[in-house]
Amino acid sequence: MARYVEGQDRTQSVLFPERLDDWIHEDSTVRVIDVFVGELDLRKLGFERADPAATGRPAYSPATLLKIYVYGYLNRVQSSRRLEVEAQRNLELIWLTGRLAPDFKTIADFRRDNGEAIRKVCKEFVLLCRRMKLFTDGIVAIDGSKFKAVNNRDKNFTDRKLQARIEQLEDSIKRYLVELDRADRDATAVLPGRVAHLKDKIAKVKQQMQALEAIGEQMKASEDGQISLTDPDARSMATSGRGTGVVGYNVQTVVDAKHHMIVAHEVTNVGHDRDQLAHMAKLAKAATGEGELIALADRGYYEGYEILECERSGVAAVVPKPMTSNNLADGLFDKRDFIYDAKTDEYRCPAGKIAIYRFTAEEAGKTQHKYWSSDCPRCSMKPQCTKGTNRRIARWEHEDILDVVQERLEGAPEAMRLRRQTVEHVFGTLKAWMGSSHFLTRTLPRVRTEMSLQVLAYNLKRAIKILGAGPLMAAMRA
Repeated sequence: MARYVEGQDRTQSVLFPERLDDWIHEDSTVRVIDVFVGELDLRKLGFERADPAATGRPAYSPATLLKIYVYGYLNRVQSSRRLEVEAQRNLELIWLTGRLAPDFKTIADFRRDNGEAIRKVCKEFVLLCRRMKLFTDGIVAIDGSKFKAVNNRDKNFTDRKLQARIEQLEDSIKRYLVELDRADRDATAVLPGRVAHLKDKIAKVKQQMQALEAIGEQMKASEDGQISLTDPDARSMATSGRGTGVVGYNVQTVVDAKHHMIVAHEVTNVGHDRDQLAHMAKLAKAATGEGELIALADRGYYEGYEILECERSGVAAVVPKPMTSNNLADGLFDKRDFIYDAKTDEYRCPAGKIAIYRFTAEEAGKTQHKYWSSDCPRCSMKPQCTKGTNRRIARWEHEDILDVVQERLEGAPEAMRLRRQTVEHVFGTLKAWMGSSHFLTRTLPRVRTEMSLQVLAYNLKRAIKILGAGPLMAAMRA
């Protein structure tokens, strides 16, 4: 008979050792969590009940509940109900909590009531990584990605969606009325039960149309012309695929190019990235403590004032300019074909003529200087240049900064590849951890708290992989 490795008898009097600590390896991740939370000043971070009440029933320590959440997010268990179960059966959690098993409501209420403090804990770990010299290259990559909210797409309305839904219901009513008219003309053509069913459906459709009209009135009061019924802060956003979108949030991250750790993050419900570059760059500069920082971003972040603010803040932005020229699309010369001379404040056109300064105007909140040449009407290359009388060239008052950014990009052609390698896999990892429905909570403040826990778990795992559990715990205690 074959021999097998045999387990112990379940009926024996002692199944576990006398010390629960013997079951947890000295380099276990759960020990890192225990040390990290144990070294935090929970009172200073603003956790509720950091000081226990003198009377009444004793509450769970915020340290215990924070350990449960950090462990849960590190092991892809975000639900409070699942955490309740894990606290009762998971040996590591039993060790971490000292055999405490809070119910799911206590766990969920802790995340809800301590959102700001939990976000500060995430920043505390970034500061720890900074003290351990993990952010020394001074190069970061900035990017944003759309994460799904609890809100279903059918529960989100825009003007276009609302109108399409109303038209769909109106078509349904027309079909039902046509069938009822047929029944009035010939009673044998439609069964009596079907007639009653049609009348019931017409009544329900009219109720739905009344509800949609009420939603339309609410949309008029909305700033962006959207309304979400399940999560009021979630917004419909376009994604990279043609004609695709998601109802959710725009998560911004700044990732260190050396160790691929998240140095700063933010959650917004704005569907584009144009207004995020300077804000995220400043967060990264403060987090890393670098005097000079290089920030890599894609063309979705290209906006003049944002780039200007980065330069003024000591952040060297590397952002490609989007190709949105109508002239280029029409087969005409692009602005890049006109050479600017800063000394004379003039442009030289492809025909070798000089376009001089004419006047200054305010356009879309920017001060633009206008240039053109008097030789345009007689130029032999005019059909390749403009369809108007003169080819007018606009130059923003701070365009010299944009020229510096373009030169910086041309001098580092590998910058955009480095950006992709640095930041995009981070989003893939986070979305894989979070599952198909990315966020479990509703409203922007709670979603930000949830994202902070995800970022903390990601950074913690990266730090353990880079340094090892033992050196990391030693650094935490130092």
